[in-house]
Amino acid sequence: MSTDKKTPRFSPAETTVVFLLGGPGSGKGTQSSNLVRDYGFVHLSAGDLLRAEQIRPESEYGSLIKNYITEGKIVPMEITVALLSNAMAAELASNKEKYAAAGAKKPRFLIDGFPRKLDQAVFFEETVCPSEFTLFLDCPEEVMEKRLLKRGETSGRDDDNAESIRKRFRTFVETSMPVVTEFEKQDKVISVTATGTVEEVYKRIQAGFEKRGLKPSSA
Repeated sequence: MSTDKKTPRFSPAETTVVFLLGGPGSGKGTQSSNLVRDYGFVHLSAGDLLRAEQIRPESEYGSLIKNYITEGKIVPMEITVALLSNAMAAELASNKEKYAAAGAKKPRFLIDGFPRKLDQAVFFEETVCPSEFTLFLDCPEEVMEKRLLKRGETSGRDDDNAESIRKRFRTFVETSMPVVTEFEKQDKVISVTATGTVEEVYKRIQAGFEKRGLKPSSA
């Protein structure tokens, strides 16, 4: 009987991975910018990577990804995980000297909007890198819908309309909340109430990071 265990591509001793989860419109993009600025994270948005891949001319996955996104469904995890893993490898390769410098802090990756399902979380941690923790932005649906409809006035995104938004809410509750629940059992979740001003939410995030011992990059 085989007892082979997959070895992750990156070691958590050398690479910090934080997942960022929250319903559509919970403020993930806005807070990501703050965390990149202050904590030196490399921001990887699963959604952005998928949207870029679907329009890349030579992509074999483009039309498949487009169909899944339009229907509000989850893209097969092997595709999403491969895109994230390759993006991490590209960042480390292009900044090799910076990360190899004496006293340099280990690279930090903020993975936004992923994992969307529990099997994605398991697959990523087994094959790419175990996460440090998950930052969960907890926001009521009515607040998120109002934000998304406002964004839809200028975003040009196909899925910023009322019908797609409600599909995305249902998908998030049914598939992504079990991820949060499972990581909570492992004491690997910082849950933050994502209502109020951007600054108020960010202060809550910073307090949560402080408790976990994750300092700003200048500290």
